Amino acid sequence: MATLPALRRFAYAALLVALAHLVFGAIVRISGSGMGCGDHWPLCYGRLFPPMDRPDLVVEWTHRLLASILVVTVASFAVVAWVCRSEPRVGGPGGVLRAALLAVVAVVAAALLGAVTVKLGNPPYATVAHWVLAMTLFATLGAAAIRAGALGGAAAATEHASLRVMRAANAAAVLAFLAVSLGGLTAKLPSAAIACRSFPLCGADPAAGAGAVHVQLTHRLLAFLLLLHLIGVVRGFWRRRDESRTVARAATIALGLVFLQFIVAASMVLFTLPAVLRSLHEAVGVSVWLATFTYAYLARVAAGRAGATRAMSLGDVPSYPLVGGEMAVDRVIAR
Repeated sequence: MATLPALRRFAYAALLVALAHLVFGAIVRISGSGMGCGDHWPLCYGRLFPPMDRPDLVVEWTHRLLASILVVTVASFAVVAWVCRSEPRVGGPGGVLRAALLAVVAVVAAALLGAVTVKLGNPPYATVAHWVLAMTLFATLGAAAIRAGALGGAAAATEHASLRVMRAANAAAVLAFLAVSLGGLTAKLPSAAIACRSFPLCGADPAAGAGAVHVQLTHRLLAFLLLLHLIGVVRGFWRRRDESRTVARAATIALGLVFLQFIVAASMVLFTLPAVLRSLHEAVGVSVWLATFTYAYLARVAAGRAGATRAMSLGDVPSYPLVGGEMAVDRVIAR
């Protein structure tokens, strides 16, 4: 099936551009470059190529350039999926096309929200809403990639996972989403980034307001809960060898990234929040989000496969289409 490898390549390209765009968006926030092009949008001071004479202008202009590339990449991905919609696992429920079209909606919404954020003068909560929508786009592209068989999607479709594993994976994804969202608010809200002067305990800065301290503490609490949850999940996979190995690997990767994030966070506080480490912290946080979302989606795919197999063993054969002699999971994924 030559169509799916081509769609996988498009999905990987879109994910790579989206990752670069998200990381650069974090750099925009951290460097205070959100108004580098003034309140002009989509042009920068009314020009496509303004004089690159200020660092904040260069950072914001580059961020917008990446956004433009992302729009083109996602749109191209959706067009290819639309052209191939008659192919198995592309059109219909659980197919690549629906996820690709949802990604188009998300990227357009993110661009429009970016314009609103600029027009409003880059306030913290509008910036965080923009960040959350960008993470949603990232996850949607991840879902499209998995449906195309990438990121372990092809292997998970042939393996089995229990409903308990799927629920644990969903909990991890929710914790990661909340932690990374609060991380964006911590980076943008005045004094929140410096509200805690020690790690892992807070050592609250007296100059920071109570609200800033609470945001920082909530972000840390969610991160610790995610770490402990994933440790328990991975230990469970060691004890139960009958669960999907693809899902187990995804959970282990997510746990490794969370450990790395804690190392970066501790270093960031130890060295008094240098911009490089703050940017790295955001980049690893985005990676944690994609890893946990992928883990949750793969668990859903494998759990759906297991449910279909149990139904067949009871004589209730589902009407899923067969692809290459194997049961397709399109409808299961779409649920």
